[in-house]
Amino acid sequence: MSGLQGYRMDSINVLGMRTLLRLMGIFCLLITAEAQMKIPPETVQQWALRFSAELRECATKYSGSLLLQKKLKDVEPIIKIVEVDGQDLVKDYSDEIERMLGSKMKSVMRLAESAEDSDLYHEFNATLKFDYYNSMMINTADEDGNYVDLGGEFPLEENEHFNKLPVNTQMSNIQVPTNVYNKDPNILNAIYNTEALNDVFIGNFQKDPTLTWQYFGSSTGFFRIYPGIKWTPDSNGVVAFDCRNRNWYIQAATSPKDIIIMVDISGSMKGLKMTIAKHTINTILDTLGENDFVNVIAYTDYVRYVEPCFRGTLVQADLDNREHFKVLVEELHVKGEAKIKNAMKESFKILNEARANGQGSMCNQAIMLITDGAMEDFQSVFEEFNWPERRVRVFTYLIGREMTFAQNTKWIACNNKGYYTHISTLADVQENVMEYLHVLSRPMVINHDHDIIWTEAYMDTVLFTTKAQSLLLMTSVAMPVFSKKKETLSHGILLGVVGSDIPLMEVMKLAPRYMLGAHGYAFLINNNGYILSHPDLRPLYKDGKKLKPKPNYNSVDLSEVEWEDTDELLRTAMVKGETGTLSLNIRASVDKGKRPLYLTNEYFYTNIDNTPFSFGMALTKGHGKLMFMGNVSVEEGLHDLTSPDLTIASEWTYCETDIDPAHRKYSQLQAAIRYLLGKEPDLECDEVLLSQTLFDAVVTAPLEAYWNTLMLNDRVEPGVETAFLGTRSGLMRVVRYAGVETRVAKKFLTPADKDNLFTIDHFPLWYRLAVENTPGKFYYYPVNDKGVKYIIATTSVTVSTEGKTAMAGAVGLQMSLDWLEKRFWAIAKQPNDTDCSDIEGVCPLSCDSADLSCYLVDNNGFVMLSKERREIGRFFGEVDGSIMASLLKMGMFKKVSLFDYQAMCKTGHHHASSARPLLSPFYVIMALMRWFFSNALMFLLDFNLCGLWHSDYFVDAKAGYHTSHKQKKLDALQPCDTAYPGFMYDPSVREANSLNKCGRCQKMFVVQQIPDSNLVLVVTQAYCDCSRQYGAILLEPKEIKYILHILSSKMLPPAGCLQPQILQGGQDCIQPGKSHLCCNLLIFPQISDAVHWHSTANDENINRLSEQSHNICLLLAEALKLQIYVMLCFYKISSPLYIYFTASFQFSLISVNITPQ
Repeated sequence: MSGLQGYRMDSINVLGMRTLLRLMGIFCLLITAEAQMKIPPETVQQWALRFSAELRECATKYSGSLLLQKKLKDVEPIIKIVEVDGQDLVKDYSDEIERMLGSKMKSVMRLAESAEDSDLYHEFNATLKFDYYNSMMINTADEDGNYVDLGGEFPLEENEHFNKLPVNTQMSNIQVPTNVYNKDPNILNAIYNTEALNDVFIGNFQKDPTLTWQYFGSSTGFFRIYPGIKWTPDSNGVVAFDCRNRNWYIQAATSPKDIIIMVDISGSMKGLKMTIAKHTINTILDTLGENDFVNVIAYTDYVRYVEPCFRGTLVQADLDNREHFKVLVEELHVKGEAKIKNAMKESFKILNEARANGQGSMCNQAIMLITDGAMEDFQSVFEEFNWPERRVRVFTYLIGREMTFAQNTKWIACNNKGYYTHISTLADVQENVMEYLHVLSRPMVINHDHDIIWTEAYMDTVLFTTKAQSLLLMTSVAMPVFSKKKETLSHGILLGVVGSDIPLMEVMKLAPRYMLGAHGYAFLINNNGYILSHPDLRPLYKDGKKLKPKPNYNSVDLSEVEWEDTDELLRTAMVKGETGTLSLNIRASVDKGKRPLYLTNEYFYTNIDNTPFSFGMALTKGHGKLMFMGNVSVEEGLHDLTSPDLTIASEWTYCETDIDPAHRKYSQLQAAIRYLLGKEPDLECDEVLLSQTLFDAVVTAPLEAYWNTLMLNDRVEPGVETAFLGTRSGLMRVVRYAGVETRVAKKFLTPADKDNLFTIDHFPLWYRLAVENTPGKFYYYPVNDKGVKYIIATTSVTVSTEGKTAMAGAVGLQMSLDWLEKRFWAIAKQPNDTDCSDIEGVCPLSCDSADLSCYLVDNNGFVMLSKERREIGRFFGEVDGSIMASLLKMGMFKKVSLFDYQAMCKTGHHHASSARPLLSPFYVIMALMRWFFSNALMFLLDFNLCGLWHSDYFVDAKAGYHTSHKQKKLDALQPCDTAYPGFMYDPSVREANSLNKCGRCQKMFVVQQIPDSNLVLVVTQAYCDCSRQYGAILLEPKEIKYILHILSSKMLPPAGCLQPQILQGGQDCIQPGKSHLCCNLLIFPQISDAVHWHSTANDENINRLSEQSHNICLLLAEALKLQIYVMLCFYKISSPLYIYFTASFQFSLISVNITPQ
């Protein structure tokens, strides 16, 4: 036994020794590994210093920046630096815009007068035979080669002024919708009657050659357009365009109005009747504009608001609210028995309260009754609410082929100043709905009030098929045309509407960009706060390869672009038509929103008289308000202005070439040169801009010789491709060191490269980045243009005099990645014979080593150089989240929260019913929990808690686009609000090094600032994978989910939802004044539409809901300053559940209390 025990003890000792040796071996390996992976900071610092010197030498040599700065220094004694006076400037520009728009109004007045005079002396002829040019038939021959009926030869030729469309400037022609008979006697008489407009069209165009399209839309349905064009039908050969549906027609033909649409959804309305009813509602909604107010009520034996949140109120009929109603109308289902009386009472109450409280349009009021029959005794309702004044008109639409109850619906309309119509098929809807507009226009016609209206910004993708024309933002000025015949004067006959289009780009050209500086801009809004023109307005999205307008492109509010104006001081003042100034510290962004900038903007604004528009402009404090003026002789300047390397901004107006048709063939540079030579003395040119352009041409001329000398002496290194410069006057000089065959960046600085050229909206990207950097210090950044990658280096040049310094321009260099890599890899390695005696760590050290990863990262965190080409141009947080998280924690980089209120987000589902999410209380709880965790994620993102949760920057909303507010397929795109992070380097932190513990390994990194640049050098271990401990930090936007989402603060909140913030409207029924505000509220993303507000709840509605499957109590919401307390009561929930949320921006605290009924 003792021997056995001794044997066991020896075995245990041997095993213990083996384990100890194994542990010691592992420990030694760990020590060795740690010693091998220690990166000496001093080595990285030496690399950074050497690379800085080489970058600076190359950039200054090939750009010629030092030479340009020297030439500017030489001319400082003869220049003058002036401060731009924003108040004087905004007045001058607004006066110019007012004169331009006034000229358009006079043209429209002449058209209206001519059309009314022609009708006055025309006798209707029922047998009239008259051939006219039908725009769809012109130049069309039959099989025998003969022109078809209403066709004929109609000469067309491309016209530069009309975006190179084939037009006939000597004649107008006629478009008739497919659903209108083109030889109807009423049509023929009206077309014959308006032939006199041809001479007025031509005369207007001669008086004002800047006019574009002029037209007359007839109440009978035809459309006369000048200049004449060839109309293109759709793929089915149908012409769906009906001028009477256009916003300019509707606004001119009627005054602002409050509309309640009542639709019968009783059992008798099933099938085709309900389809017709829905189409009728949508057609009525399409006739409304942003100066109108609306609500939709569905009724059976009880009253149901289509949007419960809009209970008992009117909302502004802007695009968002109209489309929201359309979605909800599609979800209506028939059941029960129709009881019209209660619904009619509810409608009258809404309209009467709006009028009494000074809300709504303060003008026309009407109820639209859509039903297949009215059987009740409803006279008492009218006696109580509408008689004898009859302030509310009632229009009735009898749906279906049955006429049993026609007499009742006629009686309702005829006894309430309305109009009765019978709609038996879908084809009847359009014509019959339009009749109500003629009725509402009668008081205006009888009073003969010719009020001019201006529309919101729009794109006419229906009228025009070419990309250049259909995607052009414009506004229309329009005016109604009345019959002046004595025998029909009391009937109030509207003949139609005349109008003209004004491209908004032409309006904004009256505020020259050169006066506003690199970050300055001008903008235009209407009296509802909607943007007509703004450089940050993004109205288009990509649908595949096609550009299309966003569904809400013309209802983008100023507060959604100038989002730093959190108190809406700027917006409120401009909507009220005030004149004033405002200073704001803002977070701007450039390079497609990737690069944040901190700026201080001074805003100047004023109204445009005789229009509903307000004009504003922003000047950046500092260099943005200072500009220098210099003078040279015309002869000296012309010599340099004709240099082959010189161009000027093609979208700016140096000389007005659109006034005289003979000048339209000239480019801006050609026109300027011909004017300066005296060959075109009649040209209207901007003398200040031309003088500055001549001066800049002379001062920058030595660079042309310098660049050419470098090329002639074969001293340009391979990979250095383009040198360039730009000045505030829009002048650019470009030299191509590399031929087009060998050049990587073939698109750079070509006409297609809008981001890097002077345009009407912005200065080039490289210019804007340079002026925010220290003058003389180059700013480097990577470009990834659809897989083509290259590097830009740019710096600003200045002039100084009398203690003031102004930006004179920017100069730069474009290089290939090959050049950069060749220079960097040659520096970032130590030779094998390096003396390593004084170096603690790995020596010799080399970025070529597989053990190291080396990166050049710019000041916004984008990778400019890496071993992996695919990583260049990407955000460094995506490449290595662990290092980026540490740099954020150490303060070397700081996060900047940015917001996009014009984004498009993917939606993976569509709510088929607004009430469906509430069928189960447990569904609601899950929805609330999902909402809580998504917003908690946003909370962590905002507070940059990288050390606690490194994947908090991961977000799930993609910026994209969408085509319709209607029911969408999976992954459709819808407008949304998003938040996304930007990053900025803090130059006060010059270096950093640390260890990240990543499981079984430790990842060392060293970061060193590269002097005289915006770059940092990052050197780190390659093989230590930290992706499990540190998630990637992404720049993807995250959709902002609001508990109470005010779609736009421009609108008046409905009573019971939020306290109203009223903007007073005009008291004149004909002339629209300032529009009121309204609101569209979405209550929790998943349960939005089913909630009824406590303030308008009654016992009947509560009992009605109790009879349904889920027995929902109503929601109580009281807005008390920034705190909103929301209580939801659900059936069969035994205990209260309190959930506290923080909602972004609008609200501070929401308490949700779920209790048993």
